[in-house]
Amino acid sequence: MNRHRAGSLSLFAISFPIFIEFALQMLLRTTDTLMLSKVSDEAVGAVGVSNQIIMFAVLTFNFIALGSTVVVSQYLGSRRTDEIENIVASSLGINFVFGLFMSAIVVLFSGRLLHIFSLSPDLFEMARTYLLITGGALVLQALNTVTVAVIQSHGFTRHTMLVAVGINLLHIFGNYLFIYGPMGFPKLGVTGVAISTNVSQLIGLIINLFILRKIVGIPIWWVNLMHWRRDLVSKVLQVGIPSSAVNLSYNVSQLVITYFVSSLGTMMLTTKIYMQNITFIVMVIAIAIGRGIQIIVGQLVGAGEHEEAYKQVLRNLFRSMLITLAAVAIICFFRVPLLEMFTESEDIIRLGSTLFLLSFLLEPGRNFNIIFERSLQAAGDARFAMNSAVLIMWLFSMPLMYLLGIQLGYGLYGIWAVFIVDEWVRGLVLFLRWKSRAWERKALVSRKTDEVSV
Repeated sequence: MNRHRAGSLSLFAISFPIFIEFALQMLLRTTDTLMLSKVSDEAVGAVGVSNQIIMFAVLTFNFIALGSTVVVSQYLGSRRTDEIENIVASSLGINFVFGLFMSAIVVLFSGRLLHIFSLSPDLFEMARTYLLITGGALVLQALNTVTVAVIQSHGFTRHTMLVAVGINLLHIFGNYLFIYGPMGFPKLGVTGVAISTNVSQLIGLIINLFILRKIVGIPIWWVNLMHWRRDLVSKVLQVGIPSSAVNLSYNVSQLVITYFVSSLGTMMLTTKIYMQNITFIVMVIAIAIGRGIQIIVGQLVGAGEHEEAYKQVLRNLFRSMLITLAAVAIICFFRVPLLEMFTESEDIIRLGSTLFLLSFLLEPGRNFNIIFERSLQAAGDARFAMNSAVLIMWLFSMPLMYLLGIQLGYGLYGIWAVFIVDEWVRGLVLFLRWKSRAWERKALVSRKTDEVSV
């Protein structure tokens, strides 16, 4: 098999393609928002709310994908590559079943899920149409999530980046056809965007499966997808469940926050959606570097090189923070023109422009938090990252957000202030854990033995 050893590559070589890929995923959502804004603000709100539910479902697929990333990375580092094919087959099989289940749940309960947000009748109908179409194809994202994770764990991040470029271009073209209706195409609005999303995801999955087989060198026999190795699945879940629980908890909190904001009115809800679409590019920087560090740390821990893993994280933290601040400065400088691309509402532009300035505090904190979270997960210490994140988020941050944003009437200003506090507090706790080096006892596999840490 053709194996990359990511620990021998530079962080930039691994992270930059991941950044481009994640940025393009962001572009996929932003493009939907931008194109739909030409239809109406209501269409933007409908897709934005539906995507909260879709993203919640997609994040549940990371139970297996995140676990696969860490386990495959540690097995590569320990040079125990003979088991990787079984890990991948088991992971794909589990996510295939889970994807079918989630698709059924979203389709069957689409109406009840959307009623949570107290949408107006027009918004409800548009949101339900989008949710039925995209939710019915969630199994594609379930398979693609694992496939991409395994490819990237081997260091082939440029390949997944190129696939992301292709499917984004395809999706944008599909949006153009169905929203603007050139050459006699029907103008389907929200429905067309949903169809375009599904088609591009299907093509992307097919290409990624080809890369996994022909370039990475992992043959996938469909008959093996239902034969799950219990010991390997246990290791995947040992990391995947707590790692995904953090993301799942965060996404649930976003649903609750969206409910809070929707109670403040359509203008506040739309502002939040526009802000998140624009500033997500800054968040992508931390996510990409965090994923790159996760791959490298996983292989170094698997090889028993704990000191180098420790230094890698601290060495790259400062650079990452500087890059994040530079990106925030650029976006803040162009904040008004960026908002004007989405809306003509002076109220939205005024509120959004002020919130952008708070990004100088928010985004470095998010960066700080993500890097140490991914590093601890890669080392096998995912349970601590989960416990600290969930406890701080739900026992401290969410009550404070309700108090400031709703009860005391500070609205989005109060909610954004709590965003800042939450990221820095969680990041500090994870930083102290990394400094303690307790994670060194959590490796899933070693070079000579295959003992799960207790």
